Amino acid sequence: MTFKRAFNKQEYQRRVALVKNRMESFGFDLLICQDPANMCWLTGFDGWSFYTPQAVIVHQAEEWPIWFGREQDAKSAHITTDLPTDNIIPFSEPLVHHSTQHPFDELCELIKSRGWGNFRIGVDFDAHYYTARAHRHLLAGLPNARIDDNREIVNWARLIKSPDELSYMRQAGQICSKVMRNALDKLSPGVPQYKVIADVYHDQVNGIDGKFGDYTSLCPLIQVAEGTSTPHLTWTDEPLPDSGLVVMELAAARRHYHAPLTRTAHIGAPPQEITKLAEVIIEGGDRALELMKPGVCCEEVEALWQSILNRNGYQKNSRVGYSIGLNFPPDWGERTASLRVGDQTVLQEGMCFHFQSGVWLENFGAAISEPVIVTQNGGERICDVERNLVLR
Repeated sequence: MTFKRAFNKQEYQRRVALVKNRMESFGFDLLICQDPANMCWLTGFDGWSFYTPQAVIVHQAEEWPIWFGREQDAKSAHITTDLPTDNIIPFSEPLVHHSTQHPFDELCELIKSRGWGNFRIGVDFDAHYYTARAHRHLLAGLPNARIDDNREIVNWARLIKSPDELSYMRQAGQICSKVMRNALDKLSPGVPQYKVIADVYHDQVNGIDGKFGDYTSLCPLIQVAEGTSTPHLTWTDEPLPDSGLVVMELAAARRHYHAPLTRTAHIGAPPQEITKLAEVIIEGGDRALELMKPGVCCEEVEALWQSILNRNGYQKNSRVGYSIGLNFPPDWGERTASLRVGDQTVLQEGMCFHFQSGVWLENFGAAISEPVIVTQNGGERICDVERNLVLR
């Protein structure tokens, strides 16, 4: 079997070195990374195995990280990474979903056997797959260690994308543009919602120009009529109405690098209140994207957007954007920088954001969002679907 790795060995070595520098500045001797995106970013590991405990361990003095995971998934680590054989360490199969024992019991024994049992260890406290039970076993198994929240130390290292990463982001944007255009073309009265979404899945995986798409970290989202007043509804078997709003938030992923996009459509002639909201969202988004240059703070982007909303009688309480890149379910956000009040993260060239310009009112809502790359010229849109209220 030949698995084409997303990056060369030198790129992963660069990333590990970057994380080690951050570890030193935060005073960590060892990192235990459970977030599947962090595991993949550090090593290239790519397998649907995150439903069981697993981790990548980074030690300051070790050249390569250690992969630790389920025994039957160890071959996946051999196939998808450049890790030395001795750095791929499986836990015993009987520990999977065991009622009293836990895979991290064996991880603790591994750490102690290496003489690392009294280290200051950073753990992904906020990772989606790091459970309370895993933490309890880690504390019990390493009583002499100081185990602390690493506060997304690897996530922050991922914030500025390399040229090769940006290439995947742009490819994801091309796929997403195709997915969204095809989905918008299918919005007609009487078409069941699930039929639209079924074709979205086909287009997401089929990709473009011979470049396949990965599964996305969020499923496609679709809201219809009053459902547009909230952002995260999924499809039903209800037919699309003869007249009314439809909002779709879709994405495409290329080697797990995500480009999410939202568009709002109206079947039939839209009321003036919907047309006005869409126009304000577009104006605010266009102005905010122009501002997204190196040296600008995240909160400045939000403030400009909010000022345009407020001038037109609207307000958005939630953030207007967040960092994106490589990710796995259940979220394509990186859990780092957000475009919101109080976030003073300074934008740098190569950062990527989903500018999520949704506004949800009492009875309806609209969103016309963009995945963007921070450049010297402002936010570079990586999708090219026209920014307007789509009429069907």
